[in-house]
Amino acid sequence: MAELCGMGCCAGCGRKEACGGCEKTGGRPFGGPCVAARAVEAGGQEALAALKRALAAEINALGIPGLRVRELTPLNGDYINLEYRLANGRGIKLLRDDAVYLAAQVERPGRERCYGIAADEQYILVCEYGCGGSEPEIVAYLRRHQEEAPGR
Repeated sequence: MAELCGMGCCAGCGRKEACGGCEKTGGRPFGGPCVAARAVEAGGQEALAALKRALAAEINALGIPGLRVRELTPLNGDYINLEYRLANGRGIKLLRDDAVYLAAQVERPGRERCYGIAADEQYILVCEYGCGGSEPEIVAYLRRHQEEAPGR
């Protein structure tokens, strides 16, 4: 199996038998969109690199204490789509299980919690959670405001 983005996703994926591979599925490895494949399709490796830089810069500019993103890697929504408790006690998931996002986990210095980041051309989600994704909390969920997102 080969991926379109060249990021080594297929080699490290524990679910590659379920998806069929990015190249084989036309950039929709789990049935939904892959942000990296869309960027490469729209403008090659340069567009993917530009998207990753832009997303990292936007995330770092949020000014969230202890959050500094250096690298974003593709991750399946099913793996990172945590359920958040709303004030009314109901649960909500903000990502698509069948999509692939550019994501990162950043450990919080001196804390037993991590930041989790998931982003695509349109949205950025920053959450905080404990071991194994326990007790997740939304830190920031925003729509990206730009004229034309790379890879769209």
